Amino acid sequence: MEEEEHLFNKNFISITVINFAVYLVYYLLMVIIAVIAQKQLNASLGEAGLASGIYIIGTLFARLLIGKKLELIGRKQILRYGGIAYLITTVAYLYMPNLAVLFIIRLLNGFCYGMVSTATNAIVTEYIPFSKRGEGINYYGLSTSLAAAFGPLIGLLLLTYTNFYTVLIVSIILIILSTIGSFVLPVQNIEVNPEHLATMKSWKINTFVEKKVLFISFLGLLMGLAYSSVLSFLASYAEAIHLVQISSFFFLVYAGAVTLTRPMSGKMFDRFGEDSVMYPSYIFLTLGLFALSFTTVGWQLLASGVLVGLGYGTFMSNGQAVVLKTLKTESHRIGLGLSTYFIGLDLGIGVGPYILGELKNYITFQEMYLVAGILPLVCAVLYKIYYNPSKVTKEIKNEMHNLTKRPQQSNVAK
Repeated sequence: MEEEEHLFNKNFISITVINFAVYLVYYLLMVIIAVIAQKQLNASLGEAGLASGIYIIGTLFARLLIGKKLELIGRKQILRYGGIAYLITTVAYLYMPNLAVLFIIRLLNGFCYGMVSTATNAIVTEYIPFSKRGEGINYYGLSTSLAAAFGPLIGLLLLTYTNFYTVLIVSIILIILSTIGSFVLPVQNIEVNPEHLATMKSWKINTFVEKKVLFISFLGLLMGLAYSSVLSFLASYAEAIHLVQISSFFFLVYAGAVTLTRPMSGKMFDRFGEDSVMYPSYIFLTLGLFALSFTTVGWQLLASGVLVGLGYGTFMSNGQAVVLKTLKTESHRIGLGLSTYFIGLDLGIGVGPYILGELKNYITFQEMYLVAGILPLVCAVLYKIYYNPSKVTKEIKNEMHNLTKRPQQSNVAK
């Protein structure tokens, strides 16, 4: 179709907007739920932290199960009925009589979010021409990055000037709109041949995770762990160094840096290969975290936000593009591959606060950010040693050659 030859076709734009709404609700609630647990349900600090973290557990379960079942059940069904379930579990926040109920709601809400986001991440690949995979994924990734920036800001502002009920109503409206959009969007399910179908139905480990992208997923885990130091502890750190007011702009400059550089990094990926964007992402995140450790004034805090955005924001989308490149000839494995990749990112962000929080008992905030800043350097070294872009490209060419050869052999046999 002519429409599909262009990157900004209506389907690509629609799924990107749907993804933005899904992630915006996630961040809207994530940033305030611990406060609500403490104020409304008298939760301890540890219980409030669990109320936030249990959401990630639900998301991880969804990525494991839905990544496996995505092509079996169908992308269309997972997106649409997952959206309805996401709506129901968000409405459920209106009834939270005690902590036990809140924990159950958070777990189920996280699972439903994982369902929908796993579907959108796979569906968008069908609307991106392969020659523009880097550029397309980076534009699509803007929906996630902007949600990560504006979600916490909007959530905190609404909670400050209104109440939790208002935040919920806004979240419910956003999910209703995104769910309606998912029913209007023409989603095509992937046809799976009998051989692949039998493999997907088995309970072997390779039906839950895509082994070809385990390495980039492991790097995602380390990068997510490093970034969690910002996501979880920036507010406390800003209070400790007396920069609370200006810290509210940290994620805005983060989003600005990502928005301005995403198109360029995507084009660099397509033209010069993954090395041209992956190495800078490791370096920028290290510089951003090191800059945070030495921050004493407002402009330094904001400058570190720019560097962190250039680092983690660039890695997140281009790591996804690496997955698409690796699985170019296996479209039926793309959903599982993307699920595996996001498991790495989610796991890093999920366990990071606990690991770094325990470490914080023995060191200062400044030292914690120095430790976190070493992790991207470790990623750069591992990437250099174990990832070979030319080898991946060669394997893809060989697989494509074999695919084009098979029909000819079949015809000869006939």
